[in-house]
Amino acid sequence: MSEMMFYERVVALNDQTHAQLKVRPAANFAYAAKTNSVPLLASEFFEAAREYPIVFARGETGPVPAALLGLREAENLYVDSDGKWDARYVPAFVRRYPFVPGMGAQGELLVCIDEASPCFDSQEGEALFAAGKPTAQLEHALKFLTEFHQAAAATEQLGRRLQELGLLRQADSVAQLNDGTQLRLNGLNVVDETKLRALDRDAVQELFASNTLAVIYAHLMSLGNLGGLVDRMGRRGAVGKAAPPR
Repeated sequence: MSEMMFYERVVALNDQTHAQLKVRPAANFAYAAKTNSVPLLASEFFEAAREYPIVFARGETGPVPAALLGLREAENLYVDSDGKWDARYVPAFVRRYPFVPGMGAQGELLVCIDEASPCFDSQEGEALFAAGKPTAQLEHALKFLTEFHQAAAATEQLGRRLQELGLLRQADSVAQLNDGTQLRLNGLNVVDETKLRALDRDAVQELFASNTLAVIYAHLMSLGNLGGLVDRMGRRGAVGKAAPPR
């Protein structure tokens, strides 16, 4: 699953190159309208499970949890024609735009931006630097990215542990729209409840103590949102090509 998705031209923020740069909030969520899934932090499961099916996709370091937003290529069923997000909770991956964390040569966290984003301008918005130093606006963005980066590391551990315990299984399924049209969903991975119940006491205690067990059940409960996603697609119109999370 790509970390850059709707980012077009990512560069590290520089106090000299971007000394005059200003930022304003995104006017809407049109930038995410062609993303059918986004990575999800483990800390978001309890909020996200009320809105989206949570599945696991293939990542560079192991299984990555993702909020499923659509059932076809380049279609987000939660963003309407006006760019409005039609859900109470918006994933942090979406909210961090147009900023994104990066890693420096020494492993340090860098604040990066999408230079192609209309959120940035030299005339309008909140300044990012003043007298060569970060403004409160930039400090706020840095705090958000730092927390996101830390939570992402914990989420990677979650995916690896589920894989080590052999709890993930591929869950290909068929979604049927109201008009009878069928869509085959491939490449979705979910926790296998049978294997979860078969874990020994020590493993269960470990998952319980780390709060991972609660996260797992939030994931399993979220799968009931798949029906709502199918309903959204039925209301959206003609069927195209179904696609797994990317």
